[in-house]
Amino acid sequence: MLNQSIPDFELPATNGKQFHSSQYAGKKLVIYFYPKDSTPGCTTEGQQFRDLYAQFQASNAEILGISRDSLKSHENFKTKQCFPFELLSDAEELACNLFGVMKMKNMYGKQVRGIERSTFVIDGSGVLRREWRGVKVDGHAQEVLDFIKTL
Repeated sequence: MLNQSIPDFELPATNGKQFHSSQYAGKKLVIYFYPKDSTPGCTTEGQQFRDLYAQFQASNAEILGISRDSLKSHENFKTKQCFPFELLSDAEELACNLFGVMKMKNMYGKQVRGIERSTFVIDGSGVLRREWRGVKVDGHAQEVLDFIKTL
């Protein structure tokens, strides 16, 4: 998918919005997939994107977080962490499958299917320009911002 246009997709978003990828034409998009609301790694990752949000905005970039959690769970997570960006609910795994982020993972010695922490940058023309898979949280948001500034 790298260096190719992403297919248009839509998902329910926080604040009663409906996300359509085509609405963001002309803007850079940072889409980060995370396993679960209000867990330690996912909270830290979201906080790091939150803390750099003004710099992303200054670079004409919008941030969106996606997990399989419900909108109610997303609203609570977003409010508690003061996230200035929307969270998208992908209970049907539409975007998860589109971006290939569903993986078998080991959790407490059991195999479970879940989201592999991943981030994707789409340019203003809707073309996927960079992807990170198996993301380690510390410093990741800054790395994404540094890349955004090169576009």
